[in-house]
Amino acid sequence: MRHVLIALAVAGASSSGYAQQQADEVIVVTEAAPQSQRDTAAAVSNLSTDEQLPGLRIDAGELLQGIAGVQSDQRANYAQDTRITLRGFGARSAFGVRGVLLRLDGIPLSMPDGQAQTSSILLDEANNVQVLRGPLASIYGNAAGGVIDWRSQTPEISQLRVDALAGANSTSRWLVQNDWVGERDAIRVVGARLRTDGPRDQNSAERDQLALRWYRQLTDDMRLIVRADDNDAPLLQDPGSLTPTDWRADPEQTFGGASRFNTRKSIHHQQVSATVLGTGAEQQWHVSAWRGWRDIEQYLPFPGSDLTSSGAVIDLRRAFTGIDAAMTMPLANTIKLTIGGAWADQDDRRFGYVNDFGSRGDVRRDELGTVTSQSLFTLAEWQQTEALSWQAGVRYNEVDFSVDDYFVVPGVNPEDSGALSMQATSWSLGASYQLNDDWSLFIARGRGFETPTLTELAYQNDATGINEDLGPAKNQQWEAGIEWQRPELRGQLSAFQIDTSDEIVVDQSNDGRTTYVNAERTERRGVELQTDWTLSDTLDARFSATWLDATYSDGNRLPGIAEQQAYGQLNWQPLPHPLRVQLAMDYRGDVVATDDNAVIAPSHVLWHFAVQYEHVGQQWSISPWLKLHNVGDRDYVGSVVVNQGSGRAFEPGVGRELRAGVSVTRRY
Repeated sequence: MRHVLIALAVAGASSSGYAQQQADEVIVVTEAAPQSQRDTAAAVSNLSTDEQLPGLRIDAGELLQGIAGVQSDQRANYAQDTRITLRGFGARSAFGVRGVLLRLDGIPLSMPDGQAQTSSILLDEANNVQVLRGPLASIYGNAAGGVIDWRSQTPEISQLRVDALAGANSTSRWLVQNDWVGERDAIRVVGARLRTDGPRDQNSAERDQLALRWYRQLTDDMRLIVRADDNDAPLLQDPGSLTPTDWRADPEQTFGGASRFNTRKSIHHQQVSATVLGTGAEQQWHVSAWRGWRDIEQYLPFPGSDLTSSGAVIDLRRAFTGIDAAMTMPLANTIKLTIGGAWADQDDRRFGYVNDFGSRGDVRRDELGTVTSQSLFTLAEWQQTEALSWQAGVRYNEVDFSVDDYFVVPGVNPEDSGALSMQATSWSLGASYQLNDDWSLFIARGRGFETPTLTELAYQNDATGINEDLGPAKNQQWEAGIEWQRPELRGQLSAFQIDTSDEIVVDQSNDGRTTYVNAERTERRGVELQTDWTLSDTLDARFSATWLDATYSDGNRLPGIAEQQAYGQLNWQPLPHPLRVQLAMDYRGDVVATDDNAVIAPSHVLWHFAVQYEHVGQQWSISPWLKLHNVGDRDYVGSVVVNQGSGRAFEPGVGRELRAGVSVTRRY
């Protein structure tokens, strides 16, 4: 079984998760053969979701707490996805995720142009998250900041599970999961339902999710995994962000325009995928293919009636397709080579309409956008000596954009059709050295890139057509670190330097029509610390800290990025009682919200407390939990809106809330 799990990790598309193991056996996600974290020339985090505090599992940030280098902004706004930044990449995003590649069981969640959403993830499914930072991540292509890969566990026993979850503001969530395990097959069916009024007015949400998984052992060394997901969110109200003055006066208020224009969003996301894995002793390979559809309707808080605007009612119908394949093989006793390629396509049929105070008005945008990405990569590993190993990789990417504009008003709204192609070569070189059984060092150098998204390419300031002057941002990275792996204390300390040219930033934003430009050079440098400490048989702790200095060439800080972050968690489990008590501290430094650094969200410290209990019988198990979020009822800014034109830069965090849940499982 251990051999099978390792082989699945190679493929990068496994549905197997990994329990807490000895540190030198932890498998990390790379595009090559699996190896221990200490043999990887990169800063890697590998965390079981069971180590996180219990929760409602309605925000992807719940599964990323305490991971060094990761900033997850929980907005308490279900119409806007969790904003995730990694070493500062992705901070410019007003919605969704940019510059960080997201994957679930090896299947990309990011589109070919680099944008991604987390709302389509069934968060209960993931039992492990692996985060890859630094130069090695550039081998994954258009993902400058790194890779976040959530992983689930293959069903091991036939059972029925029911979860009932509840929280403040009439929040309720139900989950029903049935696993059936046969001799060569396993099938999982999951259904989940969320209903909430939200912590503010105009903040309600409804979301229903269905998922099907089929695992088939085709031969002794070949496996098939089929996945199907349907995520329907017919109502996601948007209470809007607040000005700093309004936030200080009352952080629980709702922006007036949200009620006036009935701001809201609906999302219907469907996706199917199939993966075939080869798990032979000499060669490991995988082929993955996926197809998906995402329909979005969103009402923004202004009319958008001007003929030159894009409207204020967004109607987007997206179809996306992709395939990737890779093979790892030995070239000699000490060398392994991985080769692979990927192709992906994205078609966006986009309409924009006037927002007639909550109703759809006249058309203001009608276009078809297409993005096609294709790439080839190779990664070699050389175990030069028992202590010294090398990793070298290169990837070539070509991304083609095209826009067909069907809404043209002569003399007023010009035709914005056009096409653009971008090519880039990424590379990485790293070495790791084991000083002894407990300590190891690594150093790496690499070059990566990040293309603009289709939305960011749509317009120019003084001309028609696609913005041909906007190109990819390019970064050069250095990274070095030390790891220690003792039974009672495990950790990693890393330092990095990232120099980026042609950073993509907002140029002008007028009545919903936003243009972007490549800025001058930016610099990111920082230090990350992550540790796990076993204090006694009943007490353990984990701690992480990040210092990140991210600046433009003029010395101003990059908006949306906290310069300091720290997280500490203490877990007490009195043996032999099946009780677990947890206390967590979450600190974030201040965050600037504008390029000129004139608007700053203050720093904050939050405390959270949780109690879990598990009773296991012969066929039944019952696991209740209770969590007190934000024990001190601290007012804080959960996220900032970068360069918000009207000054509404602050999105309030959630005050003190009591949340509870129970999971009941029946094995058969």
